[in-house]
Amino acid sequence: MDTSVNTPRELLRTLPGDDVRQILWRFADRFDLQMVVQSTRAVARGPVARLVAAGARNSHEWTPEKNRLLKAFDEAGITSVFMDPHQGGYIEGPKNLALALVAFELAWVDAGAATGSLAGCLALSPIHERGTQQQRDYYMAKCVPAQPGEDRQPWRGAFALTEPIPYVGVETGLLGGKVRVVEWEPGQEPILQVDKRGRFITNMGFANFVTAAVDSADPRIKGTMMVILEESDPGTYDRGTPTRKLVHQLSSTNDPVLSLRVPASRIIGGYAVKDGVIVPRYSHGEIIEAVFRRTRVTVGLMTSAKLLSAVEPILRYQRTRFRGGETVAPGTPRYELGLQQREDVLHRLIDVWATGEASASLGFAAARLFDELDPIERRKDEIFAEQSVGGGSAQFKALRRLQKDALDCVHQSVEPENPLVKYVLLDSLANVLCPATKLWNTGHGATMMREAVSLMGGYGITEDCPGFLGHKWMDAQLEATYEGPEAVQRRQLSVTMTNDVFLAQFDQWVAQMREIAVRRPGTGACTLASAMQLWLWTLTYLQHATDAHGVRLYQSARQGVSFALADALCFLLASRCQILDVLELEEQGPANPALAEGLAGLVEFCTDLCHVQAARAAGEAGRICAELVFGYRGHPAWDGEGSNSCYQAQELVALESVMPGLASVAREVVEADGSHPSKAGPCAGHDGMEQFVRLRSKLDGCLTGAMLAKDRAAESLTKVMIPEALDYPA
Repeated sequence: MDTSVNTPRELLRTLPGDDVRQILWRFADRFDLQMVVQSTRAVARGPVARLVAAGARNSHEWTPEKNRLLKAFDEAGITSVFMDPHQGGYIEGPKNLALALVAFELAWVDAGAATGSLAGCLALSPIHERGTQQQRDYYMAKCVPAQPGEDRQPWRGAFALTEPIPYVGVETGLLGGKVRVVEWEPGQEPILQVDKRGRFITNMGFANFVTAAVDSADPRIKGTMMVILEESDPGTYDRGTPTRKLVHQLSSTNDPVLSLRVPASRIIGGYAVKDGVIVPRYSHGEIIEAVFRRTRVTVGLMTSAKLLSAVEPILRYQRTRFRGGETVAPGTPRYELGLQQREDVLHRLIDVWATGEASASLGFAAARLFDELDPIERRKDEIFAEQSVGGGSAQFKALRRLQKDALDCVHQSVEPENPLVKYVLLDSLANVLCPATKLWNTGHGATMMREAVSLMGGYGITEDCPGFLGHKWMDAQLEATYEGPEAVQRRQLSVTMTNDVFLAQFDQWVAQMREIAVRRPGTGACTLASAMQLWLWTLTYLQHATDAHGVRLYQSARQGVSFALADALCFLLASRCQILDVLELEEQGPANPALAEGLAGLVEFCTDLCHVQAARAAGEAGRICAELVFGYRGHPAWDGEGSNSCYQAQELVALESVMPGLASVAREVVEADGSHPSKAGPCAGHDGMEQFVRLRSKLDGCLTGAMLAKDRAAESLTKVMIPEALDYPA
């Protein structure tokens, strides 16, 4: 007799809160970061939300009401997050995760406010990353809000890289801004004339200083550089006209005209004089490379915040959609569930939620990676300085020689003792995760944000839509172009994802996912491992293959190949990070008393989201890989070699006598007169592609159970408790 009892399955009880997010994103032991989150949230869901609700986004002018946000940022400690304690800040060490959390919290309500906050950090980033110690301490301290007893206003900065139309966004290497020497007395510091016209410069409406990228217009100055310009410098400091934006209206954006005289000591990073020529220590390209590889991550997380912030408003809309009608009585399914009586809206919301979780996991993993990389990069620079190894190509060659040591560490699964080898390992990951976060979070995220808006019906594109979802959808379009549009990120990935050190670590991740699948098969880790293996095989194949015309496939000019593979990789990376985060929650969650009661249902729901996203990632990767592997092969024709694989009619008659029934299964037959089935040519075969076909077939089989996971997650959506109203105004 079967005496077993079917235990009811645990469902998600409440939406994930701070205790959950702190574990997922690894700051449960960082009280300083928890306080940053709380203070930033108070500003976002207070002053920022009230401004949006009052219609402040309807104007592109920088109004007094918007300007009050700056003081709110100062009082909440947001402005000081970027500074070190000796400069007036309060967080010791790297701050990539801290800045990512600030951007996430502000963008949960409005991305323009997040952009305005981050733009101040962006202006300081060239100084922070490549400035002299004197430049760092001076400008960081100037930007810290006044302390008790001080009578001063904090400085605000702007970052001026792009040039006016028609050249805006052409290429960061093409600069219209120019610099030349106007005074250079013997034994005195040179005085420079800097002329720069900017386009779409955030914070320019109130900035006290600008970090501007310029090119030499004087034989006595070599190359490009970045220069610090102050509003009190002699000359023209014209903030320009406000940009007529459709989005991000809670940030100040202008097109400035700058023509100023500054001392050469304003060259970021300093300079040397060689044979009467000023040689900047860093080119503008070297500076923005160091800056953008970090700040792109925070921009990516702004879109993640939008997706996750959309979940609660959509749930509330779905459930209350039919309430108020005369025939809809309380207690009936139509009253309690509304649209959630139907599977479609539930499944689509699960897709939005899963994407939001995966993109947040990818972005915060990248931020933590840069926190780990930053001190090692500083140490690398110190070592190279001691060894008299210069910048640029000299460092590249020196690090290139360490790749074998790095590969040995990966294959032997040992932690490198040499800090330079560790730098090579981490740098290979950072060079992939940064553009992947920016590309996937903002690009695919904007697509999914459109899906979120559509789930609100016509309400989604109204000004008073709960959660400001229409605004967020529009904002996401701009974020996809910030700090280089999608093509820039794909171009970088096409180079960095072929790095042998990265690929060795990626190969280990495949084994890692296989091992996780044994312990937690419901995560979709097996599906993801098969997709990662297929992607790796495809990359290796394409690097050596040619198309039907004999032209090599994987090369710089074949962006139809490399860019598509980059897109597929982003899906895989995001899904992996999401799975690792859920495993962290499962492991660390029981130690938190606040999570004990509903932890089982929470973990199972998050696990199902992982499975859903892994299946989506596998489907995208499989589709892209199949298109690339088979899409560049020539289709067989009826004439020539293509018909050699077909049965001839007379042959088939002869074979039928020894193999009865063969004629009924023969797909293509060429008659004696040369006639054949009416189609372009014989069906394409898999000759030489048998291994790919096996891997693809295995991947398709690994999708087993993915839709059942979506069904389980959808059931939780109908039961999860949500607050009566949003905690910020509509």
